[in-house]
Amino acid sequence: MASANSSPIAENIELLSREKNIDPQTIIEAITEAVLKAYQKQYRHLGEDVDVRYNAETGQIEIFARMTVVEEVTDPAREISLEEANELVEGAEVGDILEIQRPFEGMGRIAAQVAKQVITQKVREAERQNIYDEYIQRVGELVHGFVKRFEKRGDIIVDLGSVEALLPRSEQSKAEKFSLNERIRAVIIKVTKEVKETHGQQIILSRTCPELLIRLFEMEVPEIYDGTVQIKGAVREPGERAKIAVTSIDRDVDPVGACVGMKGSRVQAVIRELHGEKIDIIEWSENPAIFVANALSPAKVNKVQIIDPVQKKIEVIVEDDQLSLAIGKQGQNVRLAARLVGWNIDIRSESDVKREVASQIEQLISPGATPLKVAEAQLGADMVHRLTAKGYATLEELAEADLDELAEKLDISLDRATQLKQSAQSILASQSQEAEQAAAPSPQAEPMEAPVGESASTEIAEATAPSTEASPEEAVAHEPVTPSPAPTPSPQEASVPADQPPGSGEVNGEPDVGSSAQERPPRVGARADGSGEEGATSSSDDPDRGPTPAQAEREAQATTSPSELEASS
Repeated sequence: MASANSSPIAENIELLSREKNIDPQTIIEAITEAVLKAYQKQYRHLGEDVDVRYNAETGQIEIFARMTVVEEVTDPAREISLEEANELVEGAEVGDILEIQRPFEGMGRIAAQVAKQVITQKVREAERQNIYDEYIQRVGELVHGFVKRFEKRGDIIVDLGSVEALLPRSEQSKAEKFSLNERIRAVIIKVTKEVKETHGQQIILSRTCPELLIRLFEMEVPEIYDGTVQIKGAVREPGERAKIAVTSIDRDVDPVGACVGMKGSRVQAVIRELHGEKIDIIEWSENPAIFVANALSPAKVNKVQIIDPVQKKIEVIVEDDQLSLAIGKQGQNVRLAARLVGWNIDIRSESDVKREVASQIEQLISPGATPLKVAEAQLGADMVHRLTAKGYATLEELAEADLDELAEKLDISLDRATQLKQSAQSILASQSQEAEQAAAPSPQAEPMEAPVGESASTEIAEATAPSTEASPEEAVAHEPVTPSPAPTPSPQEASVPADQPPGSGEVNGEPDVGSSAQERPPRVGARADGSGEEGATSSSDDPDRGPTPAQAEREAQATTSPSELEASS
């Protein structure tokens, strides 16, 4: 019996295990599975139940056919008679399963090719599993390698020594150009078992992720490596600009100065590795306002105001000459700062703030202006704040705004600007309609018309109403003189009615001095004794009511002629 060490199969298993760094047992399983599939392919017409094993003592592959002992054989490929079984194995009984060895030789070319393919596939799977198990724990780690080759799409295959990795074009900076066999540093960002879309590579590298910036500073700054200086965050726009926030647990250590180094030596080493990418080193702070002001470096900030802590909205005010620096080229500086601090940053200049204040004052002065705040429900609180910041303080201004200018100021589409303008116009139209409805008079009953002649008589009576004031002399002079035989009338009866005709003021045939309407009209309801007491009202005051008995008697006396008075006396 040949020893395992002298077997060619055993030698190949050992050699393959060392080259691929694969467990020998994994290779043995691959070989036995390959032989089984090859045997089944060549002898599938037999339909036998076959098992393949590796004999570690002999170093050989053994094939066995399993057969069941029966009294009467119905399936020759899987059954054996009791007599034949006893010839092979003494004491065999019905129901026993015998393993009958089959010769390993005699497989054709096709079967051998199948075995080779299976072994190759199994070895590759084992190799991939080993790579996955080793590098999955190293995601985020900085690795060194050499450019091995370039793919058609611009991807780079990097030789890491024992394995190869893929640096996709999407993970390369636009400012970087590499040559064949050039030394390269990159960060592992992904390890996968699927290699269909990765040119057969399992390890994916990147030179655009923020982790590369962090790992480079950890290599260049000893204070970061030992934990004295901590990196709180980093953001990049690869090849153009990057920001990194640092803090120190030691008050005596300046985190920014430690990262910059003597004459900028440390940060310059990182910049060279990133092919000239600009780096802003920011001091981290727990206070969002301070952190935002630092993150907008190199711009100088005048004021920071937190607008909404829940939505993380913050407003920054800078001088007019610092506005472009704070925003950066195509908004790059403020965009990086917002990503670094995790807040939405709105930058405004001092002139914008002054214009807004002036607009608000004008809004308070002008009575017809409608503030934008009344439209928060329709426009949204955030949009109202943005509009106000851009100088649109009232609905009237928004309704009359130029669409192109509005879209440019708010950085929105023309369709969105049209919607805002139409919303303002609709709100103003609704308010105008409500105001008109509120100003319209409510329906009332039509006034009743007075009878013909009644209003005229009332107006005449009011126009000829005598004055109730008279001097004491006039009161004495106007006392009526009555003849002695005649009965003395009561003071109410002696009063002269306001509608007495001219000439009716004669007593005993002589005119009463000063009793004419031209000299002194009689007082309405005044007593004859001149006391001026008011109590009785003129009949003209109430045209619907007839004269009282006393008034009728006075009228009868006033129309009595002097001859009738003498006859009565």
